[in-house]
Amino acid sequence: MSSITVVGGVYHERCIWPEWNQIWGSGGRAAGAISGHVNEVHLISYARPDLAKAFAPYVALCGFRFSPVDSPDAISFEYVHCLSNPSINPIRERIHQNDAISVKDDVVLRFGMLEGTAVVDSEFCVYDPQSAFAPERFGDNGSRASRLAIVANRNEIRLMTGLPDPIAAAQSLLLEGAELVVIKGGTEGALVVQASGVSPVPAFESRSSWTIGSGDVFAAIFAARWAGHQDTPEIAAELASRGVAEYAEAMALPIPNADVLRATKRRSVTRKPGRVYLAGPFFSLGQRWIIDELRSSFLGFGLGVFSPVHDVGRGPAEVVGPADLNGLECCDRLFAVLDGLDPGTIFEIGYARRMGLPVYVLAQSVAAEDLKMIQGSGCRIFDDLSTAVHHTVWLV
Repeated sequence: MSSITVVGGVYHERCIWPEWNQIWGSGGRAAGAISGHVNEVHLISYARPDLAKAFAPYVALCGFRFSPVDSPDAISFEYVHCLSNPSINPIRERIHQNDAISVKDDVVLRFGMLEGTAVVDSEFCVYDPQSAFAPERFGDNGSRASRLAIVANRNEIRLMTGLPDPIAAAQSLLLEGAELVVIKGGTEGALVVQASGVSPVPAFESRSSWTIGSGDVFAAIFAARWAGHQDTPEIAAELASRGVAEYAEAMALPIPNADVLRATKRRSVTRKPGRVYLAGPFFSLGQRWIIDELRSSFLGFGLGVFSPVHDVGRGPAEVVGPADLNGLECCDRLFAVLDGLDPGTIFEIGYARRMGLPVYVLAQSVAAEDLKMIQGSGCRIFDDLSTAVHHTVWLV
């Protein structure tokens, strides 16, 4: 396939842990991701002149063409960790809304954007609405495509249709003219919904789990393979899922080509339903904050959570101890924050291992000598929150 036009945002991204300070955004990342999959990639995006200048080295590195459309805002996303909800600057209400960008090409990958919209006229279009609040329907701005694939997460699919069940919602989009809908499921892989039925696509294990922009990479590889190389939707989605695993592990672009993706041995994984016991100290603001963040992450991934501070609270030892252990005995895995070497947390780890439960440990500032028994008893030890959470969800 000779060319693909990508229209989507170019934004500044900063993350505290792991450290990340780069310019990508959905459009920029997608263009960079597929530069090794197609002969020519053309990115069109709103960009303030200073942002466009700062983005030039990324364009040169990945080898695509960039056509910036002047905009008064330079938008940034700020994360504490890569599973956290970002802070957007300027706030959404103050972002200037620009005139629509018109795009006409045989193959287009269109993303939703904060500062405007793109009106597409194409033979093939892959549309990712990219909005947690009010995703725009593809044709509402006058866009048209002979063959349309919508790639979106569950929440976006529900919001676009008003239907609570994502598969039913996707099927309603087929009735409105989409040829297929791909429902991105994160740790659960994806679902390809067509008139002929629903096909599951697995997620693939990665040694680390960098998630900022992983959905952009999925949409980009899917567009390159389905619209560009005429792969079946199922094959295109599997290669996209493999591409996400490469990105999550390497934190780098471009994504290796299809032959490399197929040849790389990766185990398919999915969310394992169950209940996680969340062990860790909660006696200071920082300790309580990370427990709350972890609990929200696990609940967001569909796991049940028993958290002593949330489900039992503070109290005398003769009340708290038995209640916590009863909670642990109702769980099928344990996640522990070991920084600070809290005695109660260490006891809970030992109790869980004696029960035969898998134990996942987040230890960012613990000496190797202090980890000896933890490691020797078969616990999985991580220094990155996102990776630890993903492996706990997958039970790997």
